[in-house]
Amino acid sequence: MSTVPHSAATLDFRPTTRLHPSPEDWRDEFLYFLLVDRFDDGATNVPPYRAGQPAAPSDPARRARFQGGNLRGVTRRLDYIRDLGCTAIWLSPILKNRRDLNDSYHGYGIQDFLEVDPRFGTLADLQQLTREAHSRGMYVILDIVLNHAGDVWAYPDDQPYYYYDGQTFPFGRWREADAASGLQEDDAVWPTELQTPDAFKRRGQIRNWFDPVEARDGDFLSLKELNLPRPEVLDTLIKIYKHWIAVADIDGYRLDTVKHMEDSATAIFCNAVREYAQRVGKHRFFMFGEIVADDATIQHYLGRNSRIEGTQERFPSLDAALDFPLYFMLEEVIKGFASPAFLRARYEAFYQVYTDHGEAGRYFVTFVDNHDQMARPYRRFMHDNPHPRQALLAVAYLLTAQGIPCLYYGTEQGFDGGGPDDSYVRECMFGGTWGAFGTAGCHFFNADHEIYRGIRAVAAVRRAQPALRYGRQYFREISGNGSDFGHPLDGRCTLAYSRILDTEEVLVAMNLTNQSREDGVTVDRKLSARGQSMRDLLDPARRVTVEETPSGRAFVRLALPPHGLAIMKCG
Repeated sequence: MSTVPHSAATLDFRPTTRLHPSPEDWRDEFLYFLLVDRFDDGATNVPPYRAGQPAAPSDPARRARFQGGNLRGVTRRLDYIRDLGCTAIWLSPILKNRRDLNDSYHGYGIQDFLEVDPRFGTLADLQQLTREAHSRGMYVILDIVLNHAGDVWAYPDDQPYYYYDGQTFPFGRWREADAASGLQEDDAVWPTELQTPDAFKRRGQIRNWFDPVEARDGDFLSLKELNLPRPEVLDTLIKIYKHWIAVADIDGYRLDTVKHMEDSATAIFCNAVREYAQRVGKHRFFMFGEIVADDATIQHYLGRNSRIEGTQERFPSLDAALDFPLYFMLEEVIKGFASPAFLRARYEAFYQVYTDHGEAGRYFVTFVDNHDQMARPYRRFMHDNPHPRQALLAVAYLLTAQGIPCLYYGTEQGFDGGGPDDSYVRECMFGGTWGAFGTAGCHFFNADHEIYRGIRAVAAVRRAQPALRYGRQYFREISGNGSDFGHPLDGRCTLAYSRILDTEEVLVAMNLTNQSREDGVTVDRKLSARGQSMRDLLDPARRVTVEETPSGRAFVRLALPPHGLAIMKCG
């Protein structure tokens, strides 16, 4: 067993320094999600990637192994992230995994909840990262795990056990590292409060992922399910994650696999951490969850006053959720494979939940790529896609539609990974042996990339326009002749919508086709009246005049190049 005496009972929750305050509103922020191991190693200087130039080939045998990225590397690239327009960094889990296992580079198999994994760095490195981020006006969010630990113990005879009618299986033994490895600190699980078989449910691995009870109580593959209904276990986890706020000045948590936990446990955890954060001065500490489900299920965790059937029983806990309902449809719409009608229908149901649908955006973190790719296993948005401007349109939607936008690392460089498992969408930014585009040994921090530059421009407009952060959202009708208006019938169209806040309207229009288009697009006749001039906030030289149909509908005529984008406003 480890000789390091870790106990949650000995933790001091007094902050070691004055804590950085929370943002006024998380809708003001633009998140950047990265896998620490795949981002930057803080030391290696390798040449930049140049398309078409020979480069060392990536090593498929290494794709599911540690590549060497660490917290110092993230700190080294803060300016790259900030200059893109992102203001908050969401880090993959950084707590200690078993070091005798080289395939947990993602960080989700935690063995010691009170230590930074030495492959990612030290507590001092994490503290330096948060200080440097805060000095740039940025925030740091940790990805945390509540429902399971790593593969820290074995069932009897070290055989795989599988879930069967809720049966509790006997405990076998704590896992210990090979003595010859010198990694005795990998033994068992820490803190000591978790070193009891009763801290784990011991129901065996999940086989039927669609059975909600089995998915909640079973082991997530080899990862061992913690017994959250046991008060001592939940109390220990609350203390652990209060501790990380105190010692590292963390600004928020993303909760992993929320549907695999008891609703009540999620609520108790979030409310306890929220109260602690308020007490120490982080009044809007942000907690959002991974809930791979429809809107009705998500509302169950957000505690909204929903009129959607089946959501009467609520456990208000999370501040927001990852917007999987949008993720499941946005790629198809942006690529022209599906009608925007799917978007409109989703938002119409979405607004049933809110008395003021201008506030709806605060409850969702929107995204188009991620590390799991649950809508299209396993490929990024740009996989087999020759149109880089489509990636810009997808991110521009996140930045101009309702929600708190989040960018997955590498999307801004056109990463196009895809393959039979999730490691194919987890390419290295800094070189390594598993770089993007089948390369190794070259970096991808190119601030001149067309997608990077495009995102930076749209993010700057978003920062300057409150309506794009807080406004109501209305999808607009289009017309090819300036008189017959209607919502698009298919995906080969101009997608247009307005964000309205008080007396201001901002109109966003995207050409979803690879041919030039000219369409009339409706606007609000009270806010953007006939004769007024609307200018493109991305290209001030572009101006159009608001016209009016004989029936009194206000509209503007917009000519957009293939996959073109305009953000229009009167003035």
